[in-house]
This record gives sequence, C-alpha cells and structure tokens, in this order.
Amino acid sequence: MTAAAMLVAVAACFAQVRDADTPALMLHLPDYDKAVQNAGYATDSKALKHYLGQRPELDLIDFAGGTEAVTAPYPSGKLLIVEYSTPQAAEDADAKFQGVVTGRSDIINRRIGNYEAIVFDVSDAAAANELLDQVHYQKDVQWLGDAPAKPTRGVSVPQMASVLFSSVLWLVGCGVVALAGGGLAGWLYWRRIKQRRAGMGAFSDAGGMTRLNLDGFTPEIVPDRLLGK
Repeated sequence: MTAAAMLVAVAACFAQVRDADTPALMLHLPDYDKAVQNAGYATDSKALKHYLGQRPELDLIDFAGGTEAVTAPYPSGKLLIVEYSTPQAAEDADAKFQGVVTGRSDIINRRIGNYEAIVFDVSDAAAANELLDQVHYQKDVQWLGDAPAKPTRGVSVPQMASVLFSSVLWLVGCGVVALAGGGLAGWLYWRRIKQRRAGMGAFSDAGGMTRLNLDGFTPEIVPDRLLGK
C-alpha cells in the first residue's frame, strides 16, 4: 500500500468517526462538508441563541418533546433547520412562523416534512429559496433492539431453485393427501353399501321399497311394519 493510499484510508476512518458522532440532523445541511465547519447544533433555546443571537423569532420554537435544531451560515443567509417529533407539531410551528414572517423580506421560511427551515438575514430571495430547495426531510428510524438485516437486491439461482422445489413438493404432497382421502372415503361408502345390501333378504331393484311380488322372489312384507299396525 502506497503512502497516498494509507492517507486516504486514515482520512476515511476519521470521517466515519466524525459522522458517527455528528447529530443526524446536521448531516442534512446543504453542502454539509463545507457548512459543518461553522454549523451549530442546539436542543434548547439558549444554545440556539448562542449561534443566531437574540432574535424574537427564536422564541417561537418549542424544544419540548425532543425538538432539535441546526444552523449554518450561507452566502444567501443564515439557515436554521428545526426538526419536530410529529407532523402536528411541525404544522403548528409553521403556522406561528407564517404569522410572524409574512410580508418580511429578510426572513424566508418553509415547512419540509417535520422540518421548519428558515433563512435569516436574506440578501437574495431567489438564492434563499434555492438553498431551501436543497433541504430534504429524511426520517431516521431507531430500533429498540438490533435492526433487521437489509433485504438484498434480486434472488440468487439456488434460492429460486429452493423455492420452486418447495412449491412442487408442497403441491405433490397436497395431491397425494387429496387422492388418499378421496380413496378412503369412497372405500368406506362402498363398504357401507355392501353391508346394507348383504342384510337384504333378496335383491330388489326397487331399492327395498314395497312392490308387487310378480316374480315370487320378493319376500313377504312383515305385518308389523305396515301402517296402522
């Protein structure tokens, strides 16, 4: 390994450590690699005012319920991204800001998902809106335990073969069970008919019903089975 390759590897390791220690919300700053040098992270009003100064608009931010904010300066103004824990909280905050900044040219705000993105000290409205276009809401899902493995793209040939073999085996097994069950039911029905016929005194094509004894083969009707007896 050359010296240049070693330096690149070491820099990558330091970058991974830095990203692991950096709040997830700060990673969503536009042009993060440059903005992070002057960025600030806050979870309360005091820390936020340390980065942005005493601005009355900052008093509208309620940090209860896990609200967090990041800010960084850009050529078009100072960007503030506030993440709320629920869409309802973000909607309420956006309504408050709209009531304050409407008609002002030095502040531009926009709700983006659960974010309330605000640009202070706007020098160019078009550039400030372009900056807000670069802010994308990305929800960070945190698992209580180990996160499930990410699904792999596509299916390998052995996996497909295993699925097909299992499907064919299942269909064949169901067919065998159906045939065996049908054969057993038919055999039991045949046995029942055979036993019933064996119990008859003589064969009757009338199915055991009363008929005229014209041929002399039908047994006499037992009197106690006649109606009214």
